[in-house]
Amino acid sequence: MMPFSGSDYPDTPGVYLMKDASGRIIYVGKAKSLRKRLSSYFRPSADHSPKTLALLSKAHHIDMLLVSTEKEALLLEESLIKKHRPRYNIVLRDDKRSLLFRLDRRSSFPRLTMTRQVVRDGSAYFGPFSSASAARATLKLVGSIFPLRKCADRQFKNRVRPCLYHQLGQCLGPCCLPVDPARYRELVVQVEQFLSGRSRSLVRQLRRRMQQASQELRFEEAALLRDQVAAIEKTTEGQASVLRDALDRDVLAVATAGDGLGVGLLFVRGGQLLEQKTFHWPGLGNADIPEALESFLAQFYGPGRYIPGRVVLSHAGLGPELAEVLAERRGALVRLGPPRGPDERRLLDLATDLALTAHSSDARQDVAGQLERALGLPGAPRRIECVDISHLAGRGVRAGVVVFEDGAEAKPDYRAYALPGVEGSGDDYAALAQWAVRRVQSGPPWPDLLLIDGGRGQLAAVQRALNEAGAAGEFECASIAKGPSRRAGELEDRVFRPGRRNPVALKAGSPALLFLQRVRDAAHRFAIGKSRKAGRKTRLDSTLLHISGLGPALARRLWDAFGSLAAMREASAEQLAQVRGVGPALAGRIALALAGAPPEQAKP
Repeated sequence: MMPFSGSDYPDTPGVYLMKDASGRIIYVGKAKSLRKRLSSYFRPSADHSPKTLALLSKAHHIDMLLVSTEKEALLLEESLIKKHRPRYNIVLRDDKRSLLFRLDRRSSFPRLTMTRQVVRDGSAYFGPFSSASAARATLKLVGSIFPLRKCADRQFKNRVRPCLYHQLGQCLGPCCLPVDPARYRELVVQVEQFLSGRSRSLVRQLRRRMQQASQELRFEEAALLRDQVAAIEKTTEGQASVLRDALDRDVLAVATAGDGLGVGLLFVRGGQLLEQKTFHWPGLGNADIPEALESFLAQFYGPGRYIPGRVVLSHAGLGPELAEVLAERRGALVRLGPPRGPDERRLLDLATDLALTAHSSDARQDVAGQLERALGLPGAPRRIECVDISHLAGRGVRAGVVVFEDGAEAKPDYRAYALPGVEGSGDDYAALAQWAVRRVQSGPPWPDLLLIDGGRGQLAAVQRALNEAGAAGEFECASIAKGPSRRAGELEDRVFRPGRRNPVALKAGSPALLFLQRVRDAAHRFAIGKSRKAGRKTRLDSTLLHISGLGPALARRLWDAFGSLAAMREASAEQLAQVRGVGPALAGRIALALAGAPPEQAKP
């Protein structure tokens, strides 16, 4: 344990960074008083959790960043955790934001879309949905009940006739037909009521309109309203309200679970229990709850996530700075506190029961621990990067890199590298070596495990490049290659490590090998997609840019408007002329060229 003197640290708010002997940040913390907080680590009578004891055994020195207020310390702590992803901090993944529904209220004819990002642009958001399939099913259901437009803005502006959804009665066709904006706005309000859990009120309104239409002999409209009411009632008949009000709230409980702390989180929307999540923090004890809970909430309700107006918590003692930060992100007041009334207490009990089971799935699927033991890694790999090289006959060479953190995809961290130095060679070894140098230049965060799609040769090429770049110590590497035979219908993929002649002993079908195969397959798909995109760009250039009067900027504008050469080929000259910068004459030449006319016929 490193020596400590309380007088070495100031009695002011700030953030402290514990570093190991190599200078790597292993923990980031904040404090109202750095002196008091740091002295608590080194009191002889301190009763620390196993995780804190492990942290202190590896801490070599402490750096500090001084700030003016606790709020600034909270924001700085969150930013540093996200950037450095220290080993002993609670680190959440941005890519696991739940799906939401979005209604863009700024549009004259809004459409309902799915998103994971909340933008404060006046749109209405509904959800969350942890299951993408459930969200898509709900979106399909809403689309069949409420005939809002389905097409994206680009298609909406360029359509000349209604789509199939209009013929099916699932879209009013505002792209081409004279739809009354007031009538469309009524539909939007109904969708908001339905997704907000106010279905009973909506059904009452629709029944009144149905009766009125029937009395006024507008039987076709009455029949449509009748079908709408029946569809809504069928959808909501299995939903049970858990609260008497229609407010949105999240309910979060922390409990001792297994070898650490478990978290149970319930999402209540419109008085109905919509979704639930669990988290498990191994190595933490009851004394760590306040600090862990505050760090978790600051990260979980980060910018871009939907934040309800109330969050019910099992533990009190959080400072007002957190509520202030969340209110700024939400754009409205956020209340954090204990349960109020029997309904919220009952929900908190449910969340507590959920928290007590949080460690079970971790114990069953400790893939990171299995990889640590099987590959001989210095620790369980939390961040894994996987690289694959893809090209088309040596052209459009791309290195695709996917990132997995704590077993889940971190798609915002995916990267594609163009490698012009090996263009045309088809040499995967040279491509990997060139990429390895580029990766070192990109800097941290470094992966706990770098996985290469390939065998011993690809692994050796990356190792040599990392050694030459002076960064071999930053990367634990492995490679995964297809096996020579099949057994039980599955490929016997082999995993290699530096310094080993034989593959690592990973049993076919084991969770660890299946996970590495999943990571490798994701990298393969990503790299192929980027390589094909590069090829499409080349084909776009060769097809369009020979047309007189059509330059790269205008070619890209056509591509953005229609999305593919096939769509441009099917478009009429009048539709092509609607793209900004394309006049009738140029539109005619483009139509002739795409229809297969010789180049001389496409010129003036």
